[in-house]
Parts: sequence; structure tokens; C-alpha cells
Amino acid sequence: MPRLRWQPTVTSLLCLAGIGISTYLTISHFDAHLLTCPVTSATINCEKVTTSPQSEVFGVIPVAMLGLFFFVPMLALCVPPAWSSPHRIVHLARLAGSITGVGTVLYLVYAELFQIKAICLWCSTVHFITFLLFVVIATASPVVLSRRPDDPDAESWWDEPAMADEGG
Repeated sequence: MPRLRWQPTVTSLLCLAGIGISTYLTISHFDAHLLTCPVTSATINCEKVTTSPQSEVFGVIPVAMLGLFFFVPMLALCVPPAWSSPHRIVHLARLAGSITGVGTVLYLVYAELFQIKAICLWCSTVHFITFLLFVVIATASPVVLSRRPDDPDAESWWDEPAMADEGG
């Protein structure tokens, strides 16, 4: 298994930061008085973003809570033991999760810029963390996914049973 040096630590820290900010934004969604964000212009206005119709999915689930639904499983996929897992599905799930996260961020940035017409600095920080997480995972994925089925460790790496030797 290829060994990565800094990626497991960096991705774990990014997930922890994402969990922290998403928790803060989720709590402040239910109590707007807790939100501290300077309104420096008509464009930078956290309260406008976090209280907009786009701040909830189906009118019930705060978008900030989606951050928690993203970062908690991603943390489980980004801790060092997960990076050294012999199971290919773990690495594919990490990559798929990061792609989903960055796709969601693209939509949310679009919503901020063109629908809400305001930017939340806290939300932008979560977006940046998600983007960095995606970059680290996407650039490391070729290394962790590079094992071929003909490798000696292919059984555990590819989650396929080994072929029994039928010769005698």
C-alpha cells in the first residue's frame, strides 16, 4: 500500500474545521443572535444568507446542517487508518464524497452570488475548506487507487476473492 505523508493529517484537520464551522452555523441558524459576522457592505452579509429561503433544504433542513452531514462521514473516511485501508471502496467513497461536496459548494456559491446577492464569510470559509479537501483527495487518489488486480495484495485491495489454484 502506498504511504502518504501529510494527506491523512491535513484532510482530518480540514474535516474537523468544517465540523466546527458547520456546527456554529447550524446553531446560529436556530438563534440568529449568536451569529457574528461583520456587515461590511451590501455584498458581505451573513445574516441575509443564513436567513434566506436558500438557507434551508425542503424548507426544513438548514444548509449548515448539510455541512455536518458531509464533514462527519468525510472525517471517518479521512482519518489515517482509513487512508491506509486495504479496501478500495473506502478510497472510492472518499473521492466520491469530495466530488459531491465540491459540487454542492458550486451550487451554494451560485445561490449566494446570483439568488441571494450576498456572501456569508462563514459559509465561504466552509466552501474553501471543502474545496481544499477535494483538491487534496483528488490529487492523492491516483496514488491510493493505483494498485492493479495482478498485485500480490490484490485480494484485499480490490475486495475480490482470490482465485483458487486448481492445478495439481
